[in-house]
Amino acid sequence: MAVAARRIGVAMDFSPSSKNALKWAMENVIRKGDQLILVTVRHEGHCEKAEMQPREASASGSPFIPLMELSDPATMKKYGVKHDPEIVDIVSAGAKQKEVMCFFTKFNSFRFFTDLSLCMNYDSQVEILMKVYWGDPREKLCEAIGGISLSCIIVGNRGLGKLKRAIMGSVSNYVVNNGSCAVTVVKHHV
Repeated sequence: MAVAARRIGVAMDFSPSSKNALKWAMENVIRKGDQLILVTVRHEGHCEKAEMQPREASASGSPFIPLMELSDPATMKKYGVKHDPEIVDIVSAGAKQKEVMCFFTKFNSFRFFTDLSLCMNYDSQVEILMKVYWGDPREKLCEAIGGISLSCIIVGNRGLGKLKRAIMGSVSNYVVNNGSCAVTVVKHHV
């Protein structure tokens, strides 16, 4: 009996806690046959430098951005997302251990890369993508769960105290209480 592919989301704001959550997901959750989707939410006010403005993007966010394009600063700028080579390094290191494969979409076809620095070998069976949304991270992460049909989502925790959490609000707490799939909160250890 074949196991259905899982769509695993990791909330990614490029903070140390979200990078920690990504590392944890790569070590503990991701397996062959999975699809890893890095879900990034940009505040609408932080998009001045983006080539694609939120009003130009669909309500369902950006198109899926393949792993190969995450290492391209021009692609990241297009969506107003910080180019962060550490994210590609984390995924590539995890990919090396898990035999993860990335798909590079160009002209509606798939191209397989055999160079580990670009991607994993043909025998691998996990797809790594990023999807960008614009708006309130709490609401957009919950929308992404249904819109992408995530099996589960992994979020980082900044470790705010009770007072700061009450004043500022907690994204992870909101997603735990309002998300329609399993939510794992990875604590950020200093």
